Amino acid sequence: MANADEKALLDIERISKQLDALDKRLDNVDSIVTAVAERVMKQPITLNITCTRCGHKIEIALIGAEKPSR
Repeated sequence: MANADEKALLDIERISKQLDALDKRLDNVDSIVTAVAERVMKQPITLNITCTRCGHKIEIALIGAEKPSR
């Protein structure tokens, strides 16, 4: 019975660490998206993304509603 309880506790700790890591990654993505959104509102931006699995390249062009100032 003790081994089962210890294993369950270790599983819970592992899942907790994984959730913390996922939370940090999501925070980083949120920061990046926020920065991009702020920049897009000021000027055009192009994102070049490469798929890590197949290597396919994707280009995304975003244009904001504000006119660029000089």
